[in-house]
Amino acid sequence: MGMMRLSEYEGLPPGLIEREARRLHEVLPGPSLIHLPGRRPQPLFVSVLLHGNEDTGWEAVRRVLARPRPQGLPRALSLFIGNVQAARLGVRRLDAQVDYNRVWPGTPLSDLPEAALMRTVTEAMAARRVFASVDIHNNTGRNPHYACVNRLQPRFLQLATLFSRIVVYFLRPLGVQSAAFAPLCPAVTVECGRPGQAGGVEHAADYIEACLHLADIPAHPVAAHDLDLYHTVATVRVPEHVSIGFDGEGADLVFPPDLDALNFRELPAGSVLARLRRGLGCPVEVTDETGADVSRQLIDCRDGQVRLRRRLMPAMLTTEVEIIRQDCLCYLMERLPHPR
Repeated sequence: MGMMRLSEYEGLPPGLIEREARRLHEVLPGPSLIHLPGRRPQPLFVSVLLHGNEDTGWEAVRRVLARPRPQGLPRALSLFIGNVQAARLGVRRLDAQVDYNRVWPGTPLSDLPEAALMRTVTEAMAARRVFASVDIHNNTGRNPHYACVNRLQPRFLQLATLFSRIVVYFLRPLGVQSAAFAPLCPAVTVECGRPGQAGGVEHAADYIEACLHLADIPAHPVAAHDLDLYHTVATVRVPEHVSIGFDGEGADLVFPPDLDALNFRELPAGSVLARLRRGLGCPVEVTDETGADVSRQLIDCRDGQVRLRRRLMPAMLTTEVEIIRQDCLCYLMERLPHPR
């Protein structure tokens, strides 16, 4: 991949909001930043389709922009549309591509052309004195709707709880959009359940609308009873050489078919995550926020089973093997006390 060019627009390109995600390539040549005026000049930044198969954000934006507004938008809106090529095929990313949510400022992949493009977007929004940043995603497994932050400051948590009382604080993976914008403004990632669910589009659209109507973001702490706060302590990955199966299939690592039912459930120590081909050793890699290997502290692999060593809550467990390969099996979280 050589140079990647950001397409930047002042105003909506004709025919854009008539198109669903799979047809955006008919109007946009690639990653695009679109600036729309509003009564309050400091823009709300919304990014969608960093993963091409997660189209709830785009559907929500279409809904918001289709509403009649004789007075115009209540606040300026800058919209970043990410992986148009992957969206065309309905996949997270193309095989030759990097993950568009791992190449923002702060990424270890800073020499890639995609990283240069995301730097350009970040600098453009810094110059416009961005008001707040919202990155909209979907999950593949069953998860509640929740918000993620990279800082535990009150304004970040206020922006997050406007979407959901469930908030996840995380520092890994590196190079995500919300972390890149955190030095500029309150920034959140919102997870809107699986793609194709009407409730996710409605929730995301209502949230964008609410953010556009904010005059400011309160700087006082969120009330304890309005917040369920979790901290991502580890990421679980399955190495390439380990085969993955679900009940009834022969594989190194065999998961229950309803694996994603465990998401956002606090599992006691000793809970079984998978069955294991005997003699395999530990078939998963578990890393903490610094990237250190914490497999032995958190996971127990013996007697043909993979178990948790302590009370933890998984998120983003999925039954889609391709997603496990491209991203990870899950994140492991623990409850955080309310930040004072």
